[in-house]
Amino acid sequence: MYCPKCGAQLPDDAAFCMKCGASISAGQPKEAEAPKAPVIAPMGATALKCPSCGAPIAPKFGEMIITCEYCGAGVSLGSDGWRGIQKETMLPLKFADKSQVVTKIHDLMDRGLLHRHLQETSTLEEMNLSFVPYWIVSVSARTSVVASDVAVQVGEVATTAALFGVMGSAMGGRRGGGGVAGPLLAGAVLGSMMGGGQANAKKTYEMDNNYNFPIVALKALTEHQPRNYQFNLDGRELFDVSKVPKTIKILNGDVGEEAAKYQAKTLVDQLQSERAHAQYHMIQQLHTDLDASDTEVLYAPIWFANYDHKGKKIILVIDGNSGGVINSIGL
Repeated sequence: MYCPKCGAQLPDDAAFCMKCGASISAGQPKEAEAPKAPVIAPMGATALKCPSCGAPIAPKFGEMIITCEYCGAGVSLGSDGWRGIQKETMLPLKFADKSQVVTKIHDLMDRGLLHRHLQETSTLEEMNLSFVPYWIVSVSARTSVVASDVAVQVGEVATTAALFGVMGSAMGGRRGGGGVAGPLLAGAVLGSMMGGGQANAKKTYEMDNNYNFPIVALKALTEHQPRNYQFNLDGRELFDVSKVPKTIKILNGDVGEEAAKYQAKTLVDQLQSERAHAQYHMIQQLHTDLDASDTEVLYAPIWFANYDHKGKKIILVIDGNSGGVINSIGL
């Protein structure tokens, strides 16, 4: 437990603080008995106590997600002040060795003919690993797409063209050959179908998708925000600071929950539009309804690798749990 006055760590059976001498009441709640989500300080506070263990926390200016360095509990800043984070998880670090990550990067940088031997001709300037907080926002998206059914339209045109080709041939034959009435008639009908006839080929499609969309919780890492990448959440577990090696830094965040929800909805809207245009042709109307519900803070092990290739900067962001490429700049 911790001293309620100075925050010093004490044995569970301590009767007084060995640092400041304060009396420790017998009824003080132990770590497991601490309240889960109190409002513990007003907005703008520069000193507060961990809602889990009572240790002192000193947020820096602008920080909105903080991890207690003593017990690993998290607090976040909302509209009504600081609260304990109810759902705080982490992804295990599976790619802890730098050489493993370099091998992954080699495969990525050498992909395709234009990238041949790109890594060998580049200089690794910096490579580091941190646990980065992400807001995981559950977003449901329903997109309504009105598009031309190209297959139906082409089929109708081909059938009609064949029909009038036969008619034209027959009419030309009856006139002693070289008749033009059939081809002209067929051309007129085809022109009509290719113009106003498109309305008959319209179809409405529905695209329903659910996302656990990650929003990086640091404004300084905005350029590394995932666009079409989702973490493998099946292996996530409750955040435990003791499972993070002491040599790896745990970053605090400065992006709040509401801002993360707004950004997640914006990015999902863009992603739905991209998927619709990749799947359907000649889209005439597109509308997406979005709902952002549950959120959690996920700490993910992230490798950042900076390369220089003949004066050109290449930045790679690698998921230390799966080895997947979250983002690349300069490739």
